[in-house]
Amino acid sequence: MLDVFRGLKSLVKISHVHIDSPVFRLHYSLTVMLLSAFSLIVTTRQYVGNPIDCVHTKDIPEDVLNTYCWIHSTYTIKEAFKKKVGVAVPYPGVDNTRGKADDRKTYGYYQWVCFCLFFQAILFYTPRWLWKHWEGGKIRALMMDLDVAICTDAEKKQKKKILLDYLWENLRYHNWWTYRYYLCETMALMNVVGQMFMMNRFFDGAFLTFGVDVIRFLESDQEDRVDPMIFIFPRMTKCIFHKFGVSGEVETHDSICILPLNAVNEKIYVFLWFWFMILGVLSAAVIVYRFIIIVSPRMRVYLFCIRFRLIKRQAIGNIVRRSKLGDWMLLYVLGDNVDSVVFRDIVHDLSHRLEAYHNKNSTVRTVDA
Repeated sequence: MLDVFRGLKSLVKISHVHIDSPVFRLHYSLTVMLLSAFSLIVTTRQYVGNPIDCVHTKDIPEDVLNTYCWIHSTYTIKEAFKKKVGVAVPYPGVDNTRGKADDRKTYGYYQWVCFCLFFQAILFYTPRWLWKHWEGGKIRALMMDLDVAICTDAEKKQKKKILLDYLWENLRYHNWWTYRYYLCETMALMNVVGQMFMMNRFFDGAFLTFGVDVIRFLESDQEDRVDPMIFIFPRMTKCIFHKFGVSGEVETHDSICILPLNAVNEKIYVFLWFWFMILGVLSAAVIVYRFIIIVSPRMRVYLFCIRFRLIKRQAIGNIVRRSKLGDWMLLYVLGDNVDSVVFRDIVHDLSHRLEAYHNKNSTVRTVDA
């Protein structure tokens, strides 16, 4: 098992070049690694060992009954979850079916949990893949190893000039690059919300309130409570097997099946419910933050000064006034990757060049007038 988790490190490699926000990285790094790990754990338990064990008679081979009940699903009686265990029923959800055919709850999704977790991991990585394709290595190319403090003065001066010239010549041309990143962040939020509803459909409408139900269960009176984890992931179910008897008549065999795999599944999805909620709230906060940045140039100046304290407020204010949102975003991302002193010099030089260009144009217009 430890070797499996070590192998997961190679699935998600976090680059030292940051081209996205920390919340966005949670989607494609930690979440993908967790989902992949859970998928491997469930797969290992499902295909190595016995995921289901049914009480059988001598007339039916054990492997045949177990395989049949695993493939064709099992069921419980909903009303039996409310009865007292050891008195009215032997186990929650297990009861006779006389007159209760409409009260059955069928379970077949436990066969698909490992595949579903892997599919969820792919969905979480999709916005990252899309943004990496759109970003095209722009930040890494513009950095030119300026994040390394050990560099000769002549080399550093040349690289700073190249970066400054690029920023000057491509000023006001980075909006499309920025909006595509914002689209990927929106897709990440939609993915979390969509997966919550997808899981709710997968578990017959019981997942949206799963975490809340678990908390209520833990706080309720022990005699009156119904465990929501056992209701969604029962550890003991019923299975009906039909076969021909000796005389050619159809015989019905009723068996009880133990599902040890559900003890793992329930804990995985309790954790995922809370993690998806946290991730959804953080992602929604990021979208609100982006909206504020788009509509408020003053907020851009304030946030830039808070993040990069070596830069003068006047310099970044000058850049924001004479450029567009995309230029601010590009500078902000570059600031996270470039050496702070080098970045300060680049921003100040860009501000001086913008101011000189603006003053020159103002003088020309005054003379013409």
